[in-house]
Amino acid sequence: MVELAQALAAAKSRQDVPAALELMHPGMVLETPAFGTTARGHEENGKVLRRFFAAFPDYEVELQGHAANPDTLVCWGTVRMTMTGDRFGVTPRGGRAELPVFIQFGFADDLIASERFFFDLSELCAQSGVSTDAVRRTLFGAS
Repeated sequence: MVELAQALAAAKSRQDVPAALELMHPGMVLETPAFGTTARGHEENGKVLRRFFAAFPDYEVELQGHAANPDTLVCWGTVRMTMTGDRFGVTPRGGRAELPVFIQFGFADDLIASERFFFDLSELCAQSGVSTDAVRRTLFGAS
C-alpha cells in the first residue's frame, strides 16, 4: 500500500497524469473536500488532475509518515504549490504555498481505489494572496 501511495505521489509531483491513472483502480474515487470535488473512474480523474495541474503547475507532495490497517492507508506530509490563473475567481498575488496534507487511501485489486485529499483551503488562500471568501464563493456558491 505504501509503495502505491508513494508512486502516486511521485507521478502527481511530475504532473504525469497517465502514470497516476495506471496506479488507480478503474472505479477510483478521488475526493478533495477543500474544493468540494469528487471524481469517479479514470476519465473523470484524468480530467480533474489535468485541471488541478493547470491551476497548480509546480505541485509537489512529500509523504512524511503513514499508518495503516488491512484496508486503509493514511499518509501525511507537505504539499507545495503555486496557485495560477483564474480558476478560483481570483488573481493570485502570493508565492508558492507550503501546507500540511493528510491523505486517506483505499485499495482494490492491488490498485488505489479511493483517495481523500485533505488540506487547509484558508491557508492555501492566505499564502496565495487571495480571499478565502471569494474562493469559497467560486467553489461553493453564495451560501
